[in-house]
Amino acid sequence: MFTEELLDKSSTMRKKWEDEVKKTVAKHADQKEKWTTVSDLEIKRLYGPEDIKNMDFEKDIGYPGQYPYLRGNQVTGYRGKYWTFRMFAGMGSAEETNQRWHYLLNSGQTGLSTAFDFPTLMGYDTDSPKARGECGKCGVAIDTIDDFFTLIKGIPLANITTSMTINPPATALWAMYCAAAELQGIPLNKIGGTIQNDMLKEFIAQKTLMCPPEPSVKLISDTVEFGTKYVPRWNTISISGYHIREAGSTAVQELAFTLRDGMEYVEDVIERKGLHVDQFAPRLSFFFNSHIDFFEEIAKLRAARRIWAKAMRERYGSTDERSWWMRFHTQTAGCSLTAQQPYNNVIRTATEALAAILGGTQSLHTNSLDEVLCLPSDHAVQIALRTQQIIAEETGVVNTIDPLAGSYFVEALTNEMEEQAWDYIHKIDDMGGMVKAIEKGFPQMEISDAAYKFQRQIDSGEKVMIGINKYNIDEDVQIPFLEIDDSVEREQIERLNAVRRKRDSRKVRECLDDIRTACKKGENVMPYCIEAVKNYCSVQEICDVYREVYGEYRDPGMY
Repeated sequence: MFTEELLDKSSTMRKKWEDEVKKTVAKHADQKEKWTTVSDLEIKRLYGPEDIKNMDFEKDIGYPGQYPYLRGNQVTGYRGKYWTFRMFAGMGSAEETNQRWHYLLNSGQTGLSTAFDFPTLMGYDTDSPKARGECGKCGVAIDTIDDFFTLIKGIPLANITTSMTINPPATALWAMYCAAAELQGIPLNKIGGTIQNDMLKEFIAQKTLMCPPEPSVKLISDTVEFGTKYVPRWNTISISGYHIREAGSTAVQELAFTLRDGMEYVEDVIERKGLHVDQFAPRLSFFFNSHIDFFEEIAKLRAARRIWAKAMRERYGSTDERSWWMRFHTQTAGCSLTAQQPYNNVIRTATEALAAILGGTQSLHTNSLDEVLCLPSDHAVQIALRTQQIIAEETGVVNTIDPLAGSYFVEALTNEMEEQAWDYIHKIDDMGGMVKAIEKGFPQMEISDAAYKFQRQIDSGEKVMIGINKYNIDEDVQIPFLEIDDSVEREQIERLNAVRRKRDSRKVRECLDDIRTACKKGENVMPYCIEAVKNYCSVQEICDVYREVYGEYRDPGMY
């Protein structure tokens, strides 16, 4: 990167600067000795050419759209196209969520994102005893394709991409989307979107669990294979670090565990389905958290692209540049929001959104100021969406591509995060892969330890959260609560019972038997799931087959 002459000159100048610093610091004995990121990476007082002297510009940095994609996948950056404004939405009934979708689209949102309620997330119908009291509380309730048609009413499936945050029942919900498209006369090769469909991070962090790890990964490989053959515009998995970070991980742990999860899926599809990596890797996508430490998050996202490009090319022998791209969605950090002084959350979200954009995200959700308290109101959602639009249209950060490239600090921090992430990845390799590491409790315990350490730092005041341990004030801020009435559950159960009365029960049994046979024979379940939902099989009925054949997983609860 630099000539020896320049490095020598910089070293001399730095020595002179350090002497001045010592004199100044001696006059301020109360200044803290150690400065760190939120994740406890130590930050130097100053960075210079010496900190990145071993970098090779062509190999390590390069240009946008060129390997190793540190500076972004697209050659024109945001000049060619803004990131997708994709606000998370799901509340109460399918009809209410459909109304919120239309509100957001009319406000300038450019992609849909679906939150499901807990019964749907866990693969249970609304009338299940395990579902009572939860219908629509934290997302939309979907039991059958009848609900799904209500959800997508007036939405042009061929023209807009939809993300669905669903994991154990992903095959059933994606089957509904595919079936709905076909029944509307839209070919599967014309629809686009994403299902989260990442069970490894569920075992690690979020804990919406259904079947054990091995069959859970098998179902994911089924969706990857089906999408590769028939739904080429769909991202059949969104490999998610978001929930890993929300559970308390450091930025490096989020980076390492997420990418190692992705490698585990790649290896399973290659081995189980016999596909070449370049047949399916271009449609893999990722989902990251953008936390409050501005430069740490930028460095994390830049490092993620470079690690993935290296892994695809060097580890799996990919020759297709599209496979080397890491495409990812980002959401601002829910765990950084506070119930105290909730309007501070607007500033936090704006800072985190800017970090995600400078890190090169392709899609972004900005949290609402009231999300720590309740489902976001229309007013709060509009502020969150306007945050993205103001950054895109007014701040000028989109005018040039990767404006922080070459920063001594940003490049050095990116390198450090990549190095530490690879250390974790190799450690998991030595354990036999991510499934084996999860069974040993390794990522779970690493995250637990990090979360405990951070909480102690907050409690001691070593780390600052405004309104929690500094600048506290007594105030009663009136935030309007969006609450889901209990009548939503009663009406949802009535709709579900009406569907059961009108459907062909014999055909339902046949469809479920076909899924059961496919599971036992190791066949791809997706064609059978699509046929099942077309005949009004419910989410729980399909998931109950999985639980019957594969068994039900109980988290061991490691401490």
